[in-house]
Amino acid sequence: MCGRFDIRTTRAEISRRFGVEDGLDALDPLVFARGEVRPTNNALVITAGPRAGTRVWGLAAGRGDGKILINARAETLETRTTFRPLLARRCLVPANAYFEWRREGRRKLRNRIGVRADGGSALFAFAGIADGARFAIITCPPAPEIAHIHDRMPVILDAADEAPWLDATVPFAAAKRLLGPFAGARLAVEEESAPPRGRRPGLCA
Repeated sequence: MCGRFDIRTTRAEISRRFGVEDGLDALDPLVFARGEVRPTNNALVITAGPRAGTRVWGLAAGRGDGKILINARAETLETRTTFRPLLARRCLVPANAYFEWRREGRRKLRNRIGVRADGGSALFAFAGIADGARFAIITCPPAPEIAHIHDRMPVILDAADEAPWLDATVPFAAAKRLLGPFAGARLAVEEESAPPRGRRPGLCA
């Protein structure tokens, strides 16, 4: 599951890293350096083009109860009625890290998980799906190295896989091969000693 993530970047870095020009100038600078992003926040996404924009994190569950789906399981994307219409409306969700909680008895310890890079965490992208105003992050089974933290992880795409994921002319039957766990040895994990405050909203699909 992915219930919080972190983004601390700049317009210039997004342009350089993802080859984006379209849409960047119109965005509030806050979306590039928000810090911790929570469900129902507006977040930076990249759609086909590539084009930068914002969407609300969480798709409407469609049950009329106001609940949202912040994650979508890779294994059930083709079978769930909420997700099937969005299989060609794929997006990237830029991030510097995501947060996951590991249980230790009654304690829940927060882990900050990013991608290793010289001098710190690299800017990367989750695989996502989006409708006109909202998005969800796709999850998959975890890399073995972080399976002790949680039994799911968000799909982190290799840089070379970002373009085919965005390309709507690539059928989902071909694109779904990209939806696997990121190589654990490339993940940077830091566990915080203090438990998080409050309750995490949203649902894991």
